[in-house]
Amino acid sequence: MSEYTSKDVEFMWMAIEEGRKCTNVETAYNVGTVITDANGNVLATGHSRKYPGNTHAEQCALIDLDKQKLVDGKNTILYTTMEPCSKRLSGNVPCVQSILNRGIGTVFIGVKEPMNFVDCTGFEDLVNQGVKVVHIKELEDECRQLSVHLIK
Repeated sequence: MSEYTSKDVEFMWMAIEEGRKCTNVETAYNVGTVITDANGNVLATGHSRKYPGNTHAEQCALIDLDKQKLVDGKNTILYTTMEPCSKRLSGNVPCVQSILNRGIGTVFIGVKEPMNFVDCTGFEDLVNQGVKVVHIKELEDECRQLSVHLIK
């Protein structure tokens, strides 16, 4: 039995489409994020650099989610094309910490973060804090293609 459904794959495809909105830069990955409620309603989307200040996709989607003032984080699901960051060279709050602060209960990722910039431990950090993390491996290639300018 798979840890994810065809609906989860559909939301990851939405996140991939969101990631395609990014403009390539040599110092950052292109990532897309979709946040849903437990019923499959899309609550927010984001992509890298959607907002000024070297913003990450998860950060942008969480900014939009916070505008809605929803409080049920445990039943909120985040789909992201790349493992949420555990360290930020820019000094911004890491996405893992923002996800934990928001109380999100489930995170689906498309690909683990490569070692280009930092040693990312986002997957493990979330799991260690009780967040369910699921890797949708069948879409790894599509997620990796978003950042083909950086991932060799």
